[in-house]
Amino acid sequence: MNRIRSIILAALFCSTTYAVDKTGTMAAKFLSTDIGSRAVGMGGAFTAIANDGSSMYWNPAGIGFNGLRRFYVNHSNWIADIAFDYFSISIPISSNRYLGINITSVTMGEMEVTRYGNENTGETFSASDHAFGLTYAMNLTDRFSIGFNGKLIQEKIANNYANGIALDLGTLFRTPYGFKLGTSISNFGPKMKMTGDDLLVPVDIDETIYGNNESVTGYLSTDEFDLPLILRVGISDDIMIGKSNRITWAVDSNSPNDNKSYINTGIELGLMNDLLVLRSGVNSLFLDNREREFSYGVGIRSPSFMKQELYINYCFEVLEHLGDTHQISMGISY
Repeated sequence: MNRIRSIILAALFCSTTYAVDKTGTMAAKFLSTDIGSRAVGMGGAFTAIANDGSSMYWNPAGIGFNGLRRFYVNHSNWIADIAFDYFSISIPISSNRYLGINITSVTMGEMEVTRYGNENTGETFSASDHAFGLTYAMNLTDRFSIGFNGKLIQEKIANNYANGIALDLGTLFRTPYGFKLGTSISNFGPKMKMTGDDLLVPVDIDETIYGNNESVTGYLSTDEFDLPLILRVGISDDIMIGKSNRITWAVDSNSPNDNKSYINTGIELGLMNDLLVLRSGVNSLFLDNREREFSYGVGIRSPSFMKQELYINYCFEVLEHLGDTHQISMGISY
């Protein structure tokens, strides 16, 4: 038991003790934006819980470990009038194996094209990000599950785009001492590079030569950028209050490749067998100049009808400079 405690403490706190500045520029940054009104309401401490439709983002092992049969949609009114949407469905394919499908979509309204010396062009352009994922999870024992989520990624702005692939890997383990231990590594894949027609430009090869072709077509070469890789290690546990109420606490240690390590923590109060749920969390503890701060959430569950249940969750997240964000989700078990 002392060894397990030492491992957990090391995973949660060594990153803050020996933090290294890894700030940089990543491609497909939307892949590291927290998804799910319940998870965000708990401050992003969800790796060792992962028991709703957003688990394919946080820890793909969750759909197998928790035996999820659920249709799930989540919408976020994100910063700068950006719409952040997520859809997933999990399907059992045997007694210990589960399949999941998930789609992440980031969209925004059209914007006006402006050029130096000509701000009123009358033209517009749009930008969007998408990820299409397929999840496979398997329960190796009654205490341990493993899951994989492969995804296709596309970023697009005007006539330029970047395509990529990535893999997420997660595990969930219920320890002999009652608490759960979850780990996940997300967005492991090759670098991405922007291409497209807008990178074609006319070029005069040598302006000092008279009479040469001044309309040679050139192609602007862009750099390649890493994906936002992140390692999460989390613990969680339930404390029962009577027969129908519970308190769930969770702590996650996060180590991204584009910033220093930080900790998320959250707590959830389930009343009347989770017919009403209240939650709160703190995000990015020990991170210098952190943008994300506190979050609050509420959820309701309908009584079971023919083995079907409806879940609705809402969360409110406080940001330091970019304005507060809201998320709402709906899940239907079947």
